[in-house]
Order: sequence, then C-alpha cells, then structure tokens
Amino acid sequence: MVDLEAKFLGAMLGSAIGDALGELAFRYSDKRQLLMASERLETIGYTDDTAMALALAESLVAIGDVESQQLGDTFRGHYEREPWRGYGPGPPTIFTHVATTGLSYEKAARTLYDGEGSLGNGAAMRVAPVGLMFFDSAVLYEKVEVSARVTHTHPLGIDGAAVQARAIALALTWRSGKALPTGAFVQDLIAFARTTLMTSKLEKVLRLIEADVTPEMAVATLGLSVAVHESMPFSLYCFLRYPERYEDCLLCAILNGGDRDTMGAMAGAISGAYLGAAAIPESWQRKLENRERIEALARRLVELRISHE
Repeated sequence: MVDLEAKFLGAMLGSAIGDALGELAFRYSDKRQLLMASERLETIGYTDDTAMALALAESLVAIGDVESQQLGDTFRGHYEREPWRGYGPGPPTIFTHVATTGLSYEKAARTLYDGEGSLGNGAAMRVAPVGLMFFDSAVLYEKVEVSARVTHTHPLGIDGAAVQARAIALALTWRSGKALPTGAFVQDLIAFARTTLMTSKLEKVLRLIEADVTPEMAVATLGLSVAVHESMPFSLYCFLRYPERYEDCLLCAILNGGDRDTMGAMAGAISGAYLGAAAIPESWQRKLENRERIEALARRLVELRISHE
C-alpha cells in the first residue's frame, strides 16, 4: 500500500530542495564546493519555482480543483508579495496585462512570443501538486493543462508539464527498493505525451538510459535550455539514472549546467515522490526555507486527496 503522506512530502520537499540547491549551484558548480556551501548556510532559499508550486498547492487546497482564474489570482498574489524570487519575464508580463486590460490569464498568456505562447519549463517546474492530487485520475492531463494555461499556452509548454506530472504520479505509485521498470516507466510517458517533439525526446531518454551513457553525453543529446522539451527530459534522465538515491539524482540535475534550479525542482519532485521524504538528507530538509509551510501544504493535499476518494 502506498504511503501517501511520505510520498507527497517527498515530492514537495524534494522539489523545493532541488530548486534551492539548484539555485546555489549557479554559484558553486563543483560538487565539493556546493556541498560545503550547503553545510555552511543556515538556510537554503528557494526561487519562483517553489513559490509557484506552493501557490498551486494553496489553490488546490482552497477549492479542491484547478480553476484558471482563481489560480492566476493566487500566482499573482504570491508574485506581488515576493517579486524578488527570480521570476522570468513571462508571469510578470501576464499579471500586468491582466491588471491593465481585464483579460483572463489564459488570453494574456497567449499574447506572449508573437501569439505562440511560452514553451518554457515554467508550468512543469511547479506542477507537482497536480501530479500528486490527481495521480491516478483519467483526467490528469486535462487538470495539468488548466494549470499550465494560466502562463503557458504553447502545446509544448503544456505537454512538458503534463509529462512531468505523469512522471511524479508514476513514481508515487511504484515502490522503491525494487528494480525500477525503466522501460515501462518511459513507455508510459511516451504514450501520455501529445506532441511529437516531446515523444521524440522521451524516446531518446530511454535509449540513453539503456546505453548507460554519462550525464555529459546525455546533455549533448537532450539539451539543457529553459525550453521544456530539453530541461524536463534531462531531469527525467537523472531520476532514471539514480532512482534509489535522491542526492545523486539531484546532483546530476543541477551540476551539469543549464537551468539548474528548475531541473533540480523537476528531478527532485520525481525522486521525492518515488523514495519518500525519509530518503532526502535531513540536513537539507532542516535548512530548507519555510519547511513547515511546505510540509503543511503537502499534508493538506493528502487530506484533500483522501476526502475525494
């Protein structure tokens, strides 16, 4: 039987710690230096990745579902209180557009990038609460899509978030300690994806894992940019390479360049959902900014989930 509390906590804490240490890795890109820096610090602080994930969790707890306008208002409130979290240009532009024109968040998001919408990893970095809440639901993709469209309307931006959520959901339902069925795991994600480019990247991830290539070789094949079809597949690769070791999975995701904090958040969420909170080093958990708030939201999501069964 799945221990929902342990795995919900693992995913939420694992993602936040991945985000925080990934941000630190921009300054300390050497493993030894990064670990020494994390030991010296009293607190490891997170970025907009976790701020938006917490906003999404709060929105779910408040209404028990994903509703775009309510979610957009929650995102906007968090941004206005903490604009220094490191937000990219997209969300603030959307929030300003909504405030000045009265458009819905989705319509404002569609105006980005010459009307194509964002294909970045912003919807994927924050999606863990949706993947947890709807982990065994037939409408997981649709719930993710509603959550994504508040800021990301490009099909790839949505698809990457949906695949990330599905990976979290699968990790939650599989038991650690046994050999992870890597082929079945990735094949499920391939079947779940709805864009050709994301499907192609997932197929490459499976080939890379089967060939046991190094992270450096995986980077050359998958890429590391903020585009979700690069950073999300590499984060998945790191989890599949180190499924039983949260620390190794996370270091793989954040020490190879690219969008370090977001890849840490995505890889950390999958690993935490698979292994549970107990597998995450206690020293990192203890130092995580707003740990108690994150844990409280994770437990509220568990309660909400159980009440819906």
